[in-house]
Amino acid sequence: MRYLRLLDPRWGIMSVRIVAGVILVTSGWQKWAKGLTSTTEAFAKMGIPAPSVAVPFVAGLELFGGALLLVGLFTRVLGLLFAVQFVVITFYVKSLAEGLGPLRLDLMMLAGSLLLLFAGPGRAAIDRAWLERPGDAEAPSRGDVRRVA
Repeated sequence: MRYLRLLDPRWGIMSVRIVAGVILVTSGWQKWAKGLTSTTEAFAKMGIPAPSVAVPFVAGLELFGGALLLVGLFTRVLGLLFAVQFVVITFYVKSLAEGLGPLRLDLMMLAGSLLLLFAGPGRAAIDRAWLERPGDAEAPSRGDVRRVA
């Protein structure tokens, strides 16, 4: 068990980023494939303000933002945008009064978005090469790991 402390947590963050990206690309693609008109009608029934504006924005954010997450580009900004989206879904569109059953995926996506916002992209991300300064969100070096007896 002591060797688990040597694992780099950035690989775990990367896995959250990639799974979130796949889920979001799939969701965005479905909105475009069904047609923005039917999605706009669904948003209107849910009481989302300005559905004709919200639908293209959300569908585009999910499709293109999810694709950017897959490669790890603009991860922190997208983490913020998706966190806002899932706060709206969780507390405005749906409700905790419905119980946690219908909210499980939305709450996990909210948690994943917050992780990406605060922790960054993890490993294997374009952000690491282009946007983050050396030393940002670095994992502890071997010298920082405490010896386990």
